[in-house]
Amino acid sequence: MTVTSKDRETLRTLAARYMAYALSDKNNEKRNLWRALNHLQMQKPMITIEQMPWHELNTDGFLTCTVEDSYFRGIEWELRSQIYKWEHLPADMVLNPYITLPRPIHNTGFDMTTRNVEPERPGIQIHLFEDQLDEMEAVEKIKTPKLTLDYDRQAALLSAAEDIFAGIAPVRLGGIMLHSGLWDQITFWKGVENCYIDLIDRPELIHAILRRYTDAFLAQLEQINALGVYDITSNMCHCSYTFTDSLPTAACDPEHPTSHDGWTFSMAQLFTSVSPAINEEFEVPYMTEIFSHFGAIYYGCCERLDDRLDIIDRMPNIRKISCSPWSDREHFAAVLPKKYIMSAKPNPSYLAQTAFDEDVIRADLRRTIRAAKENGLCLEFLLKDITTVCGDPKRLWRWSEIAREETETAAL
Repeated sequence: MTVTSKDRETLRTLAARYMAYALSDKNNEKRNLWRALNHLQMQKPMITIEQMPWHELNTDGFLTCTVEDSYFRGIEWELRSQIYKWEHLPADMVLNPYITLPRPIHNTGFDMTTRNVEPERPGIQIHLFEDQLDEMEAVEKIKTPKLTLDYDRQAALLSAAEDIFAGIAPVRLGGIMLHSGLWDQITFWKGVENCYIDLIDRPELIHAILRRYTDAFLAQLEQINALGVYDITSNMCHCSYTFTDSLPTAACDPEHPTSHDGWTFSMAQLFTSVSPAINEEFEVPYMTEIFSHFGAIYYGCCERLDDRLDIIDRMPNIRKISCSPWSDREHFAAVLPKKYIMSAKPNPSYLAQTAFDEDVIRADLRRTIRAAKENGLCLEFLLKDITTVCGDPKRLWRWSEIAREETETAAL
């Protein structure tokens, strides 16, 4: 690991610019607004913008990384991308007042590979997956991950970072944030159609897969907790800010945080095309077991959930539930228990159309705000999964301004 004097200066310059924003009154105000929302005392609907087409946004070259060392080039990217967002499309983003260092953790994984039936063609992002879990004997292919932390490298990285950012920014070791949605991974191992067929024809096989995967997942989590490396530094889960007074817990050792001090996110996007009864049988028992090991849960993503919120309500520790563009948002708001935050996903396709129609975007936001307000719900907007802005970054900048205007008006 070698950081040249030129790269050191680059990192320090970016960190100084970042910290000026992170220590600002505006940043503190946004953090407090998120904390109020997460305690169900919303002062205004909150907004984030994540998962962007960065390759279309680097029009002036600012996002081009130059640091030679691969590890610190990752830190450089985080600084550049966060500065870019703050200056152009801040919405209600919050910057942590420190530099986060990814830990050098090796994870063997579940020893399952993703196999395409046909080779991927250039420019095509659609896959047809081979079924690797097509019989009972194959379930044992799912192995228990083995995690190791390289303490020597971690100490070296921490020392180097403290030297680089001395006098400008404190540094903190990051942690692992787990994606607890088992079905998102199972579809890669079996293929979507095969999952649907086996849910009907061989439910005992699906239960065996879920049992084995749950056991392996929890064994992985046990190792993470033993290492004391669960995430409590990012303050974000599935594109949503998680500031709250209840987590980390009062008993948390900040040098040894566990999953009980943090959040996880989960979903069963495959189940958008199955009945609520399937959700109940093949999701609730396993997620109930997993969710009990976490402090809080963000549930859902792109799947429709408005027709099965009573079933989702049976799983523990959920704080936020996704209302995707495929949900009936009025019905979602009418039946969502008020103990949950309505996490609305504006349709990113409005940024990808031939013409950028501000009236359509305002009407879409207002419809969601109205539904939440009429039912006394706390609301957040998470604009994500943005595939393209048609090469025009200003569309995203303008969306941020429109969303801010609409949510601030809604707070009056």
